[in-house]
Amino acid sequence: MPFPRASGMLLHPTSFPSKFGVGDLGESAYSFIDFLVQSAQQLWQVLPLGPTGYGNSPYAAYSAMAGNPLLISPERLVAQGLLTPDDFVNLPDPHNKVDFDQVVQTKIPLLKKACENFRTKATSQQEEFSQFCTAKAYWLDDYALFMALKDTNKGMSWYQWEPEIARRHPEALVRSRQQLEAEVFYHKFVQFEFFRQWNELKHYANEHGIVIIGDIPIYVAHDSADVWANPEIFCLDEETGEVALMAGVPPDYFSDTGQLWGNPVYNWEKLQQLNFKWWVQRFQAILDYVDIIRIDHFRGFQAYWAVQQGETTAMNGEWIEAPGEALFHAINEQLGKLPVLAEDLGVITPEVEALRDKFEFPGMKILQFAFGSDAANPFLPFNFPRNCVVYTGTHDNDTTVGWFNSASEYEKERLLRYLGCISSDGIHWDLIRLALSSVANQALIPLQDLLGLATEARMNYPSKPEGNWEWRYSASDLTPELSDRLKSLTELSGRAPVRRD
Repeated sequence: MPFPRASGMLLHPTSFPSKFGVGDLGESAYSFIDFLVQSAQQLWQVLPLGPTGYGNSPYAAYSAMAGNPLLISPERLVAQGLLTPDDFVNLPDPHNKVDFDQVVQTKIPLLKKACENFRTKATSQQEEFSQFCTAKAYWLDDYALFMALKDTNKGMSWYQWEPEIARRHPEALVRSRQQLEAEVFYHKFVQFEFFRQWNELKHYANEHGIVIIGDIPIYVAHDSADVWANPEIFCLDEETGEVALMAGVPPDYFSDTGQLWGNPVYNWEKLQQLNFKWWVQRFQAILDYVDIIRIDHFRGFQAYWAVQQGETTAMNGEWIEAPGEALFHAINEQLGKLPVLAEDLGVITPEVEALRDKFEFPGMKILQFAFGSDAANPFLPFNFPRNCVVYTGTHDNDTTVGWFNSASEYEKERLLRYLGCISSDGIHWDLIRLALSSVANQALIPLQDLLGLATEARMNYPSKPEGNWEWRYSASDLTPELSDRLKSLTELSGRAPVRRD
């Protein structure tokens, strides 16, 4: 589906400034949207917004459809009468980076207090809450019970719970819902508040001409409400609940031994028998709160890398064909033509390209990948099709400054010859200019690159399990001078919004 020529920023909400130690959906989020508007941008891309678990990765959430409670703004709960400013005294000094353990200790008690106030005070929001729970019941009921059970079981994975609960015996589920009624209510309330705040922010963004690009990871976490509630659509060991076939990718640019993600791959035969019901619901859920969907690891819908249980690297896997064409036909028939971007990086075959092009999904081009080979390199701008989205780098890459500082002499020499010279503005502005001036319909710039930051601002190392997703910027970073400079380049490259005066 081709999109109009435009540009925007890649920034996850956890990176916003906030006195609570992690970015949230409060005033800094609105200020960022104002910055986008002032800079003539039209796009804002976020990472997955689900509730994170071990490693704090948005790509390993406890639910593919729920929102992350840590993104809720306590200050906006004050406006609803659920908290007071006195609840914020003695907050720990926030770190420059996100300290997730400290954030949990700070924010969860505030959310629980707000929930108790919501439950005990008759407010006009009660009816809205009831309608929300009914509308989202297809995923919310299982998710809220899953999280309540996880709390009760001291964080243990679902397949380590008592067998009748892990296997979802009906009488055990009924008993658990009764025993954990207060805990289930809390998790539903938190989702209600997340979606209320997110929808208000999205409305503000859309009103000001900003389109939000969300992110669907192809796989879900093994320890998630999705797998617990729908074990039949995943490749699990029927006796233990452990992963029988693990997801990953073979050796690639990021790792010599491949990437072993550990997620269960799908039982695509069963999914197809069910007319892909779970996938349709998943797309429906994300379209409730974003405008465009970036599908992570798109190539896995044509064929996926499967690794047997017990392997410690992704080297010894095999490609297995997936029914991607049937899936996207089913989704189109039930939801309409999808506004999708395809993350088509990695081992891409003609079959993957054919699947992408059949549905007119724009692919991705990364400028950091453009200068390591010859003129046939598909990431060089003169090889771009118009129906694609270009990035200087993604959340999985080093920043542009960090990448250039550690690039091989061969890459640096080819980049210098391509540009003519490195400008006095810095390599980050050179690649931003290159992205904006390309023929790609869409251009997205990580905020770290706009700020000219080096490796210390990198968001994620794909082969590193901990210490990621922590970068935050300061409110003082988004200056009028920076906005003016980006706006000027955006207008020059024909990506600014059309005025309708």
